[in-house]
Amino acid sequence: MSKQTNTPNFCQGIQHFGEKWPDFDARTAQAAIAEGQSAIADSADANSVYQTLLAADALRYLTLQVTGSKGSGHPGGFASSAEAHASLMMLGHTNIVTEVGHHAPGFYSSMFLDGSLEDMGIQNMDDMMQRFREQHGLLGHLSGAIPGLLAPAGPLGQGQHFAMAGAYLHRDKLFPVTIGDGGMGEPYVLNSMMHFHVAYPEVTNFLPCLIWNGYSQEHHSMVSLHDNQQMLAYWQGHGFEEVILIDAREFDDSDQQGAYVDSSRFSLPQRLAFTRAVLQGIDRAAKSAMGGKLTAFIIKQLKGTGVHTVGAKSHNLYPADTLDQPHIIDGLKRRALPIEAWQLVRDNLRRAGGGPAAKTVVTEGQLTFTPLPTFEMQDFTKGEKAVPATAMGALVAQMGKSDARYVVTNADGNEASAMKNINDALKIRHPTQDPLYNQEPNGQVYEPLNEDACAGFAAGLALFGSRSIWLSYESFAINGWPIMQTVAQAMAELRRKTPSIVSMFTAGALEQGRNGWTHQRPEIENYFAAMMRNGNTYPLFPCDANAIQVAYEYATGSYNKNMVIIASKSPLPVYLSVDEARQAFEHGAATIYESAGGSKGTVVFAVTGDMIFLPVFEAKDQLENAGYKVRIVAVVNPRRLYRPTDIAWDTVAEPDGTFMSNAQFNTLFDGNMLLAVSGGPSAALEPVLLRTRAAQRDTFCWKRGETTATPAEIMAFNGITADNMVTRVNATLAHN
Repeated sequence: MSKQTNTPNFCQGIQHFGEKWPDFDARTAQAAIAEGQSAIADSADANSVYQTLLAADALRYLTLQVTGSKGSGHPGGFASSAEAHASLMMLGHTNIVTEVGHHAPGFYSSMFLDGSLEDMGIQNMDDMMQRFREQHGLLGHLSGAIPGLLAPAGPLGQGQHFAMAGAYLHRDKLFPVTIGDGGMGEPYVLNSMMHFHVAYPEVTNFLPCLIWNGYSQEHHSMVSLHDNQQMLAYWQGHGFEEVILIDAREFDDSDQQGAYVDSSRFSLPQRLAFTRAVLQGIDRAAKSAMGGKLTAFIIKQLKGTGVHTVGAKSHNLYPADTLDQPHIIDGLKRRALPIEAWQLVRDNLRRAGGGPAAKTVVTEGQLTFTPLPTFEMQDFTKGEKAVPATAMGALVAQMGKSDARYVVTNADGNEASAMKNINDALKIRHPTQDPLYNQEPNGQVYEPLNEDACAGFAAGLALFGSRSIWLSYESFAINGWPIMQTVAQAMAELRRKTPSIVSMFTAGALEQGRNGWTHQRPEIENYFAAMMRNGNTYPLFPCDANAIQVAYEYATGSYNKNMVIIASKSPLPVYLSVDEARQAFEHGAATIYESAGGSKGTVVFAVTGDMIFLPVFEAKDQLENAGYKVRIVAVVNPRRLYRPTDIAWDTVAEPDGTFMSNAQFNTLFDGNMLLAVSGGPSAALEPVLLRTRAAQRDTFCWKRGETTATPAEIMAFNGITADNMVTRVNATLAHN
């Protein structure tokens, strides 16, 4: 075994080559995927099996060398999936997603072999090592910005949502999703697929592939003691009609102990027998899924199969695990392929699926957008009361009627959030048809009873190019928010245009007095506020029923952004006309009230929210009676109020560099004292507090929850009252 110099250009940097396997020349005389074809012709063909195993070992080798080049990254989990991943590609199924971010180096290796990484200037192994886990390179966990990769993978339990979204939008393609048994402890993985299947029984063209290797990242997996029958029953109990399990132990001729074995230690005939079983199992599973059966595939073999070590110890490399260390060198030499194998593997994988994934997977093209309707808005009269949530619901209904792909997701019920008009128009998707509850099998309102599934499907649809909206109580949104943040970041990196993620959270803390603190968690607004600095996240705070219609129009018509609308479900006063609201969202804020005069100075209220204006207007009356001039400003789009240097706006796809000018900002917010007021936390008002020239400034905002009978009581509990605001102004300005 030695280094050779007569290598194809893409192999520059590969450090070890091996001897030819037995029967190599006979089995590799021609690529199993012929030129002009997109998949092998027969999964039982001996040459195809042989070349699939070569591809699996090529993936293992590259995964170990690229991680070893930085003494960093995760080789072990992907190594145990290599035969399955190679089989999927050889069978032409390249729209592969994963819920395992730690499989990233393996996915990068597959994109290297099929030529996709050439689109980012990675021509050879030296380039891949140099760019691995570096800025503007191959980040440590998957990103949809990498050519050929469909979706991000970071937090566990997310990947199946992307597979289901892809299957929903592209019924003629298979969307495999690899799932690690270490992630089986995440609560909603199988649950979300079960609910999706009940709601969309005709959409079975996604294929969960469980990589059952017995370990998580630092210990045994929680399902490591399951036997095969228990694992089959687990999946069958979640609605899977066809579950295909291939256990490497059944092919072991190396006398390994334990339930999980390393197939790379088998004799070559038994390695090929195992690979044949995996290839044929994947082929059968894919045909089953495409044929209308909810199907799962399980490959069971030891974590770390074929790399430097096994078990949880193979999961992660540390600074001492570098390419000059004996254990890494030994691992690479064990997997080193003959020089002649590399071009063959590349030819096969380049042809798989019809060409490099960077040219052929569904997310490398822009899905045709359904044109937005011209929304028919109700322009409520200033001063009248109207329910913001209901006003927005009418527009959501119009959107759904104009776009058959449009999906509304909600776990806790639209009717409970004063948006029954959505259900009336679009119907809840449910197998039990019942007009009393607006249930129909073909409805557009998707209601799994967990926020993770709601957020995941809505976010996946947006990422894959279709419009959707996630509706929730603000207090429960945190249960689904991690995937929204993941997709927001992915959208910031994308090389294509896609509709923004849109969510709307109702029943905020001030409306949920009787329910108590379990329904009073507006602290999530701090999360949204912090994400504003990412450059593509916009928390929107419509002040009334006209403004929320504009907020929905603004959010739905945008691209590659994360649009979060926060509003109430109670009848509240209207302060802005529709036209005025459009100007407010464009600029970031608008004055909704200003006194004619006042001799004692000017007090400015900068306010996010809608119900919270009630005590502000009470305070206004008292302050005017005391001789102050009062200006009340609705901060509806605080992202526009930052300074350009505060936001990473120029680093994202579809950049928005519009910010309020200093002159306009000062016109709105100059005064003797500024009070930043919010029914939630104060973070969304940070841009106002950063830029104001007011010598005196203060905040009134949420502190914590409590059980109360009325919104006024919960505001009083948090100190957000007119009397307290007036007292604070008098105490502050009296000393200045």
